[in-house]
Amino acid sequence: MNRPVRHIAIFVGVLVFALLAQATWVQFARGGELSNHEKNHRVTIARFAQPRGSIIVGGQPITGSTATDGDLKYKRTFKDGAMYAPVTGFSSQAYGNTFLEGVNDKLLSGKDDRLFFQHTSDMLTGKKSRGGDVVTTIDPKAQKAAYEGLGKYKGAVVALDPRTGKILALASTPSYDPSLIAGQSAKDKAEWKKLQDDKDKPMNNRALRERFPPGSTFKILTAAAALEHGLVSDIDAKSDAPAPYQLPDSTTKIGNDIKTAPCDKASLKTGLQYSCNNVFLDLAAKLGKDKMRETAEKFGFNSEIFTPVRASESLYPKNLDRPQTALTGMGQGSLDSTPLQIAMMTAGLANDGKVMKPYMVEELRGPDLSVLEKHEPEVLNQAVSVDTAKKVQAMMENTAENGTGKKALIDGVTVGAKTGTAQHGVNNEKLPYAWFVSYAKQGDGSPVAVAVFIDPEGSGIDREEISGGGLAGPIAKKVMESVLKK
Repeated sequence: MNRPVRHIAIFVGVLVFALLAQATWVQFARGGELSNHEKNHRVTIARFAQPRGSIIVGGQPITGSTATDGDLKYKRTFKDGAMYAPVTGFSSQAYGNTFLEGVNDKLLSGKDDRLFFQHTSDMLTGKKSRGGDVVTTIDPKAQKAAYEGLGKYKGAVVALDPRTGKILALASTPSYDPSLIAGQSAKDKAEWKKLQDDKDKPMNNRALRERFPPGSTFKILTAAAALEHGLVSDIDAKSDAPAPYQLPDSTTKIGNDIKTAPCDKASLKTGLQYSCNNVFLDLAAKLGKDKMRETAEKFGFNSEIFTPVRASESLYPKNLDRPQTALTGMGQGSLDSTPLQIAMMTAGLANDGKVMKPYMVEELRGPDLSVLEKHEPEVLNQAVSVDTAKKVQAMMENTAENGTGKKALIDGVTVGAKTGTAQHGVNNEKLPYAWFVSYAKQGDGSPVAVAVFIDPEGSGIDREEISGGGLAGPIAKKVMESVLKK
């Protein structure tokens, strides 16, 4: 063999060896990665080749699957989609999965390893395979009361069982129907673009993923901090907080919304009853940023919460000066919170100071209804002592009975409540946010605590008509009643 031919033969041999090595590497070393790659269309076809499992509310499925004519055989359907969208999220052939649809995608799509034996049995018997089910904690009556109560307003409602942390209602408005973006047709894509361009952001989860200043609802935490740290022991004792109140190290004076309220040097109980800003500004200023932040963090602030859907972190900042610290006492300044966190705060106080981790999945089930995983309630923190919590309860119940929380009163039931309005925009040029928190006691404890948030911007309502009690209080009452009337 002459020299040039030999060189060519060697070169070709090296190429063949490299090709074999690459094929071996792709098949064995990267086979699993490539077979499951999101851009592998066969993976997508397999994902939608069978009906998806159901998300269950109140014993009934609120999701389903329908056959299509395309490569992707089944697409998702949703019952009362807009009402439940903050819980389910969407499952789309074109845009993926979010919220419970995303967190539990492997189970719902049938790809969970725990379903191996079920699928093997289906293959042997010829039975059509399907995904597993997600059983939620959502109470359908409470969810309906929350969603319909919000109506035309932008806002959110979260209802919890304080004893366990179960999420009973999770509503966000405006909302959208996930069924309209479940496929990959031109119509689905047009609906997606419409949702993306909507200035009201109907796909935003205001209950879990957006933060707002909590306004006067935060005063119940300020009161708890003052009691827990020994700054106040007698809730009926007069304070030395003048009205109006001058912020520390500042010439700014802050008054009270109810001009005729007896707020000057009012007691803690009277201060909460009339929502006296001066009392809570003074308490926060005296407690200082570290004690205030410590108490807030015990209720869940500055931590991510998983429900199992991730909620945004509610913020009590570390680096506050004295005026900023005082402002947090009345729920303003640099303080920001999700409605979920405000519901947790309320539920923790209603549960004698014990904050439970919130959750909205009761159990995961196989297609044969076997229980694969069951959630057990978990304690997040004993945020404050039982004695402190009882005193805050007494003040909230007085506020409901004799103060600004009357809109939540229910005949024959003990109710605790607190209203709130929060400044919105630079120099408060936008309409203020309206808040309301409440709990109901029945039997040996409180089976429900509620936080209602409303952003009235664009609703046509006058500034003078905005109040937490007036806008949000009736919604909280309806949600509580729906849970109590079983």
